[in-house]
Amino acid sequence: MLSASCLAGFIDSMAGGGGLIQVPALLTSYPATAPATLLGTNKLASIMGTSSALARYSRSVRISWRALLPAAAVAFPAALLGARLATALSPALFRAAVPLILTGVLIYVILNKDLGTRHRPVELSRRRRAAALTGIAAIGAYDGFFGPGTGGFLTLMFVRVYGFDFLNASASARLINVATNAGALLFFGSHGHVRWPLALALGACNIGGSIVGAHTALRRGSGFVRRMFLVIVAMLIVKTAWDAYEFLH
Repeated sequence: MLSASCLAGFIDSMAGGGGLIQVPALLTSYPATAPATLLGTNKLASIMGTSSALARYSRSVRISWRALLPAAAVAFPAALLGARLATALSPALFRAAVPLILTGVLIYVILNKDLGTRHRPVELSRRRRAAALTGIAAIGAYDGFFGPGTGGFLTLMFVRVYGFDFLNASASARLINVATNAGALLFFGSHGHVRWPLALALGACNIGGSIVGAHTALRRGSGFVRRMFLVIVAMLIVKTAWDAYEFLH
């Protein structure tokens, strides 16, 4: 379980997708524990790792705080709302849609070979900024409610809308992930859905993996992050499609 958390941090720090490893490992290792408690435990471990990755990126990448802080501000309450909905509705009802959306993301990035290769931030108009923040709020709510693919959706948002390259987009996505994890954690923690000792142990391992992953991304550059993004999205498609198949059958 601890080694899985370390690997999850490594992968998540580069292009998201750490939940692909950590959540199934938790569900397998603690089958008698309520899913909401395992999700809350995962959120605490993830926020520790994501914060460490963000700190590592911020020493080498110029973070666009002016653009990102408003995005984080809308993502936090959206994730809180999403976590609340997760206790009222079954996220499994939406399983079938996730692999289809991720497939669209994968195809779009593959077809646009120059997408995210250059870092050219754009000044958004008021209308486009409002649309971008609405999209980020929707992703934040999704992360609190269900979660798989959140890092990929955020990364693509920053590449396609904000004009970032994949390295800067990945660094920016970590900041929003901190906000979404914090929002969801606030709900799960306040309702007793966190196993604190386990979460802290997993978080320590997640931190180690995240620091190594962020360092690797910085050393290898945007092209490497783009390739990792494609690999992780492909893995998420397979995993979420299999989960949807098992649920429907």
